[in-house]
Amino acid sequence: MSESSEIKDNVTTSHEDKADGSFSPTEPHMFKESESVEVHQQKRVASPVLSCVSMKSGASMDPPIKFQQEDPSLPADWIGSTANTRVSVQSNWSMDPPTNFHMADSVLEQPVELHTQSPRKTQMAAILRQLQRNVITFVKKELRKINSVLDSDLTECTESQPEGEEDGLEAKEAAVKITLHILKSMKEQSLFDKLLKFHQIDAYQKKLKSSLKNRSQCVFEGIAKQGNPSLLKKIYTELYITEGGSGEVNNEHEVRQIETTSWKPETQETQIKCNDIFKVLPGQNKPLRTVLTKGVAGIGKTVSVQKFVLDWAEGKANQDVHFVFPLLFRELNLIGKEEYTLEKLVHLFFREIEGFKLSNFEKYKVIFIFDGLDECRLPLDFRANVRCSDITEAVSVDVLLTNLIKGNLLPSALIWITSRPAATSQIPPECVDQVTEVRGFNDPQKAEYFRKRIPDQSLANQIITHIKSSRSLYIMCHIPVFCWISATVLEKMFGDKEISHIPKSLTEMYTHFLIFQTLQMKDKYRDLSDPHLTRDNILSLGKLAFQQLRKGFVIFYEEDLAECGIDVKDASLYSGLCTQIFREEFGLYQRKVYCFVHLSFQEYLAALFVHLQWFTTQKPSSDEFNIPFQDTDFGKLCMDSSLFDLHKSAVNQALESRNGHFDLFLRFLLGLSQERNETLFRHLSVQIGHTEHSSEDTVKYIKDKLGTSLSSERSINLFHCLNELNDHSLVKEIQTFLHSGRLSMEVLSNAQWSALVFVLLTSDEGLEIFDLRKFFKSDDCLLKLHPVVKVCQTAILSSCKLTKKSCPALASVLESNPSVLRELDLSFNDLEDRGVKSLCSGLRSPHCKLETLKLEFCGLRRDSCSALVAALKSNPSHLKELDLSCNNIGNEAATWLVGLLPDCGLETLRLSSCGITKEACAFLTSALSSKPCQLKKLDLSDNKLWDLGVGLFSGLLANPNCNIEELR
Repeated sequence: MSESSEIKDNVTTSHEDKADGSFSPTEPHMFKESESVEVHQQKRVASPVLSCVSMKSGASMDPPIKFQQEDPSLPADWIGSTANTRVSVQSNWSMDPPTNFHMADSVLEQPVELHTQSPRKTQMAAILRQLQRNVITFVKKELRKINSVLDSDLTECTESQPEGEEDGLEAKEAAVKITLHILKSMKEQSLFDKLLKFHQIDAYQKKLKSSLKNRSQCVFEGIAKQGNPSLLKKIYTELYITEGGSGEVNNEHEVRQIETTSWKPETQETQIKCNDIFKVLPGQNKPLRTVLTKGVAGIGKTVSVQKFVLDWAEGKANQDVHFVFPLLFRELNLIGKEEYTLEKLVHLFFREIEGFKLSNFEKYKVIFIFDGLDECRLPLDFRANVRCSDITEAVSVDVLLTNLIKGNLLPSALIWITSRPAATSQIPPECVDQVTEVRGFNDPQKAEYFRKRIPDQSLANQIITHIKSSRSLYIMCHIPVFCWISATVLEKMFGDKEISHIPKSLTEMYTHFLIFQTLQMKDKYRDLSDPHLTRDNILSLGKLAFQQLRKGFVIFYEEDLAECGIDVKDASLYSGLCTQIFREEFGLYQRKVYCFVHLSFQEYLAALFVHLQWFTTQKPSSDEFNIPFQDTDFGKLCMDSSLFDLHKSAVNQALESRNGHFDLFLRFLLGLSQERNETLFRHLSVQIGHTEHSSEDTVKYIKDKLGTSLSSERSINLFHCLNELNDHSLVKEIQTFLHSGRLSMEVLSNAQWSALVFVLLTSDEGLEIFDLRKFFKSDDCLLKLHPVVKVCQTAILSSCKLTKKSCPALASVLESNPSVLRELDLSFNDLEDRGVKSLCSGLRSPHCKLETLKLEFCGLRRDSCSALVAALKSNPSHLKELDLSCNNIGNEAATWLVGLLPDCGLETLRLSSCGITKEACAFLTSALSSKPCQLKKLDLSDNKLWDLGVGLFSGLLANPNCNIEELR
């Protein structure tokens, strides 16, 4: 073979062995089994024939290089029982450079031998030398990784693939395959099996990560198919997630829950990042297996799951997890009664890992994510379903899920379930290790979202300022979906100089959003020249929203659309009509699933349907209107009556609802009657005609209702209704009184009291501290302002002429979930034993997080202390300071309290002027010195202890069990 042909082929190169024992990289070097490693320092006989080994040739790999044991101190068990001691690939010595590759150093020092020194040959020599260095460096690096695999337990995750190194995957896999080939020829079967198993698992994991990354990296805000996707990493704003308590059912309307949460300050609740959802919190004694995350619709539960999955797939978080399987309940619904093994179910949704045996999962860390429990239509009968612990047993999906969640099936797997609050009761509490809650955006996160979402920062700041000017809009921005709706509308409107009025009410915002999406539809489907088509489509969607709202469904299927006269063949038209309002998604087997972008938009379209139908005909057909809202035939109330009667019946319906399920529907229905919204409908080619109706009658009716005994939640919603009707008179009256200092309890009407509560709750100044002394010192005032106390952290109620009449209301504050009250000062009020006993029912509640309780000079006696001790025993961990000074509790009660100290978290106990005598001193000092406790400050001043008591307490301070720092 000629030299030129060698270079031309570019796959073979002839090298003669060097005198120093270096070897050609294309010629496999053979060590005889009797030959020492010192052969590198001896001269070898030159090869008699030029060897040309093709890179594709099997001869280039077989036989493998044989390494002899150089260090006689190496343990023989590295190589099994073979007579010849070969260095194990497991050993650090064999993998750590330069011992395995010390030959390479001499190779790199020698130029590649070529018989001519032409420029081309010289350039080729340089390239080959660099190639030689790179190949050896690459092999060293990969062998170190392989060594770490063989030295470790395979259940430990290997290092993640750095972003941007995907191009080298084929070469890395080739390195593993070469190592497997060599191990097999070396007859190292156990190492071969171990590396092969790892390689297979690694390959499946990479395929799954690649697939999940493609699914999760983009977010379609409010839409699954249409529109331009955004990269999640660019627009993602961290959500406010907290430890969520007991997971008990909250049946309140979700917007009511959001508004209630927005009034409460951010307390010392534990905040959790979505990637730390399985992280054990301080005080927890065992690892978490099942986590239930609750949150209202559109609050960001699914996006949190998406971020968790994307960060895992990209190697940024949770790399101790081997496999993550996110599943949607809406897709699981479609399987029906067909039976599956757990392995078959996983392979059905994740075809990338078909062939991988689920039995292997017992050895690995696996997370199943079940998103959208509230959309589940499976029975999930945890009590009646048969027990299943065999992953090869085929059962219904319902049985699979209940056994997986209970831990009967694959107990090593971690489970994450997301749900709206109303559906959380489907999971038994004993099956859940931790409940978390997605609270949406707090105030800083709202601003962060708009600045990320809108590139023009000046415009973003303008929009943030406008949103803050409307309290109802700002509260709704706790919901990320509403932030997106607001950004969509306001970005366009602020950019249009011809638009003079920017929406400030909820109804206006949703109406503009509907118009914006409808105009997009007209641009997309220019052949839809008939304006009635738009109106009819909106009415059809409104009817669907109306009927499904009555049934309590937010997810619907083709049969639900057909029931409302929507041709499923035109589904794309409907999703195009409202692009991001009405989503068309594809589940398992490509069966279509439908939903509105958010529950609030479903309620808006339902109200729009009623409103438009009313103006279309004064006598709606029974098919359209004779549809009851739960047990009340709302349609019949509307027939043959004025628009005021329609609004009146809707107000009554909302007030009769215990949970506020018609609150938002009512707001939209009233807002749609305003002339400004009627003008906007012309953009929709909807002619609703002119009405002589004035909103004055409706406003008066609502104010009359505010004058009755309503809960704070109902009153708040009625004030939001007045905002939609553009009436702010009550609020302005109260603000005038507050600013002038002329607020008088005798002058305020019941409606004005409700207005005062609304103003205080929605104030921008916040309510961390509520001081009753700034208002009126009486039980009646406290009871009327009780909703305000419920959302503050500190309540100063001292010297306010309160009696036992106020205590049940304060107990309800402590029992509320979540309770944010941390300090309660009731000093110098005549509460007596009976009042304190009522208060103790709140102290016993697991929701109570009170840290400071001041009851100085409140007329307490022995019975009060008995109730306090019992309450602190049942809920011992939170109260840090208790002040009972100037109450005649006596010796016995004092001993009860001191005896409780080792079992509770009290750090400060004040018993000044409490009728304690020297007879109690011996017991008190003995109790405080016998067991360690957290007490640091003890005030026993102004008690008749005499010298004996003082001496005993002086000796107490020297006791090692005593932590008291201040003794009075």
